[in-house]
Amino acid sequence: MSNAFLGDGTSRPTVPTDTARGSLEVMHTFNDGPMPTGVSVSHTGRIFVNFPKWGDEVPATVVELVDGRPVPYPSVQYNQPGSDADPDALVSVQSIVVDPLDRLWILDTGSPMFQPTQRGGPKLVCVDLTTDTVTQTILFEQDVALPTTYLNDVRFDLRQGGGGIAYITDSSDSGPNGIIVVDLATGEAWRRLHDHPSTKALPFAEMAPMAEGRVFAERSPGEPPQPVKMGSDGIAISHDGERLWYCPLISRRWYSVATSALRDREMSDEYVAATVADEGDKGGAADGLESDDQGRIYSTNWEHNAVLRRLPSGELQTLVHDERLLWPDTMSVATDGYLYVTANQLHRQDKYQDGEDLRVYPYHLFRFPIDAGPVLLR
Repeated sequence: MSNAFLGDGTSRPTVPTDTARGSLEVMHTFNDGPMPTGVSVSHTGRIFVNFPKWGDEVPATVVELVDGRPVPYPSVQYNQPGSDADPDALVSVQSIVVDPLDRLWILDTGSPMFQPTQRGGPKLVCVDLTTDTVTQTILFEQDVALPTTYLNDVRFDLRQGGGGIAYITDSSDSGPNGIIVVDLATGEAWRRLHDHPSTKALPFAEMAPMAEGRVFAERSPGEPPQPVKMGSDGIAISHDGERLWYCPLISRRWYSVATSALRDREMSDEYVAATVADEGDKGGAADGLESDDQGRIYSTNWEHNAVLRRLPSGELQTLVHDERLLWPDTMSVATDGYLYVTANQLHRQDKYQDGEDLRVYPYHLFRFPIDAGPVLLR
């Protein structure tokens, strides 16, 4: 054991502390304003961030970071909805993703403050980054985006169908969870794994989720803690497009399902469910998932302030572990060779802290090299 020397020449054992591992580069600090969730980076290096309406004042639910400043995107007007059911403006955005054709897709929950959705609010919007104009809007019918639905994250496979397929998680904390499948050419959408056990949050009896050393729960003054019930959240597509990976917010396991079954509307729900595979323990609870073209699956880990990676062999690697990763939320694998990740202190919101907002500025956008090796204790 190493010693620390005191002024009188004596020494005492050095107190060990948790050590940061990996290398995080700060790309942006959010020193005021709302908390960010999603991030995505274009092929030319443009950075987009979104802010859902969870109680903070949100001047624009989607922005582009330009010279270190958040600029409403695609315009100020498009970020000013006339109502929660406005089909021609952004209501409350949870996720943004740049696809392989360098288009920005915006996933609008239509559910500020997790309120019931109305047709026109929940939608998937495509923006042409060469002209910064909206080129397609897919509105979801209420048998797809249910009144209780919370559209959480989305991934795209442009190799399928006439114009590609999108997969979306419904992470509702008050209704059925599941996966929504979207035909981008026709705009048709349908639900799969509707309330399947693999899409559901685990109860306290099966998991005590921990954030900053405290059970993560909904807490109101004078009331006993209540379990967080957000289901299917993180989502990623395998490099060959054959499996869709997903995980509930409150679970330490992740699952995959055959994309061919999800896409085939002739297949029964039972057949689709039969293709679900339990992919094992992922080392902690995750918010966002990502994948790369080498068959590796990435997972944020909000229980351990970390980002992990699963190799095709099944081996788990820790890429970064840092106390600044207070609730790592969403990741984006960019063409510049970096993985970007937001950290937004979600668990410190007042609904989880007996009515007291414990969030402290700044929130962060980090990045680290995608080919960074696993960190080791030396």
